[in-house]
Amino acid sequence: MAKQLQTLFLILSISYLFSSDLTAATAASPAGVSKKAVNFIQSSCKATTYPAVCLNSLSAYANAIQTSPKRLAETALAVTLSKAQSTKLFVSRLTRFKGLKKREVEAIHDCAEEMNDTIDRLNKSIQEMKLCGSAKNQDEFSFHMSNAQTWTSAALTDENTCSDGFSGRFMDGRIKNSVRARIVNVGQETSNALSLINAFAKKY
Repeated sequence: MAKQLQTLFLILSISYLFSSDLTAATAASPAGVSKKAVNFIQSSCKATTYPAVCLNSLSAYANAIQTSPKRLAETALAVTLSKAQSTKLFVSRLTRFKGLKKREVEAIHDCAEEMNDTIDRLNKSIQEMKLCGSAKNQDEFSFHMSNAQTWTSAALTDENTCSDGFSGRFMDGRIKNSVRARIVNVGQETSNALSLINAFAKKY
């Protein structure tokens, strides 16, 4: 059920981001996946820190992205936001486990707060990216782009802080492994999103 809700949220997030642009792009695309779009995504992902993760996350949205650097960056943010949401929910539920150490409980609460900050900052980055699209001049574009880059970078810092909270041998065990695996994935997605935002900024 949780996986279905996550998928639904992702679809709604991306639909919200693209609005009429998404509808137009999809309608203009063939029934199958656009090879040109996939090649564009693959080429763009090569410049990210985690190209395999990038391609795996974004290729499913090739027909909506087409060859637009802006849509690519927005989709990467939407995917990252969805994973941050599900990770925050996962971390919050860990307090239900019995026999947790005091340090583990503290780390879980701290991580949940960091993930809340991540979600907030990713949302702000998404809004700034939308404003980039309606910028009237270079100065206005640069202002909103700088904000988007700052918010996304801050989100990455939050994720690293969460992961650091589970470092040390005294935290070894299923809690540490479960949390860090998810945080690492969200961090990779965020890093890739930031790379794609930076790439879009250079093309304006």
